[in-house]
Amino acid sequence: GANKMLLRYNANVQTVVKLVDLNGAELNHKIVFPAAGSVSATGSKLFDEGFFSFTSFLYPGSIYRYDFKSDALTLFKEITVQGFDASQFETKQVFFQSNKDGEKVPMYILSPKGLMLTGDNPTIVYGYGGFDISLMPSFSVSRVLWLKHVGGVYVSTNLRGGGEYGEQWHKAGTKDKKQNVFDDFQSAAEYLIAHKYTNPSKLAIEGGSNGGLLVAACCTQRPDLYRCGVANCGVLDMLRFHKFTIGYAWTADYGCADKANEFDALYRYSPLHNVPQSIEQDNAQYPCFMATTADHDDRVSPLHSFKFVAELQHRLSAEEKQHNPLLIRIECKSGHGSSSLTKSIELRADTMAFILHCLGVEWK
Repeated sequence: GANKMLLRYNANVQTVVKLVDLNGAELNHKIVFPAAGSVSATGSKLFDEGFFSFTSFLYPGSIYRYDFKSDALTLFKEITVQGFDASQFETKQVFFQSNKDGEKVPMYILSPKGLMLTGDNPTIVYGYGGFDISLMPSFSVSRVLWLKHVGGVYVSTNLRGGGEYGEQWHKAGTKDKKQNVFDDFQSAAEYLIAHKYTNPSKLAIEGGSNGGLLVAACCTQRPDLYRCGVANCGVLDMLRFHKFTIGYAWTADYGCADKANEFDALYRYSPLHNVPQSIEQDNAQYPCFMATTADHDDRVSPLHSFKFVAELQHRLSAEEKQHNPLLIRIECKSGHGSSSLTKSIELRADTMAFILHCLGVEWK
């Protein structure tokens, strides 16, 4: 409307909408969406109506029409997914404390409705934690299939390094503070175990690109905490990443090993340089691990995954206590992400099958 403004912002990892007059005074309104989610908006002062696009973990996508004069919000268009019934599932947001400094960190937990907290539910935990990127609520068919056909739990974490709480939150997960991101992710797993969602033998972690670094670093630092890790196109050589493709652009987040004052922090967590020399304890074998990459990835060079898995296999394949598989999946004629819908489906089918096998659960 000509005399009103809509303000849209992120609050606790969900979009909040406010209606104000031209002096900035907040106005009462009936703009309410069915769940915590992600909202975008379009409109013009030339018209008395605007449109919102809404999506969330259990809502594939809806468009709402808003009438500024009547303050009426009505459903205009809705995406439906055949065989999906949102009422069978539930989503809740919880906050946990990071184990090193006590920082409060949020995550969303998706599960079948009425899930029994028996401590043995197959669980996938996803994370990113970098480059000021916020993991907002969104819909994914593969997540819903996991809930429906496995009866498992899916968790989306909002770690430091992301943009969920502004630049201070982002900076708290960069350079010499990057370990905060791994601590947050490990603390999420510990929360889920302590609250009887799952246990280490039923827990898989997953992430891509910077999230692939997250998965590899956490598998290396806490092999006792996870059964399985899937690192998609991960940044895994933290001493030389800046020498390949566009890696030099990431030094603002990671730092650079060419600088003496930043080398030590990178070396301490670089997955390639921290592969265990041996397995000393019975319960400390490396988790089941799959790296995925593509031969034409011109963002994160496939050399990261090649070198890391080669080092894992070289160091650990002869260890009597290492029974978990250490694999790499290489896509041909693809880049940083699948080059077609078919390849995307095939990749997800392979990684999901790997997780199912490692966790010892069935697709029903």
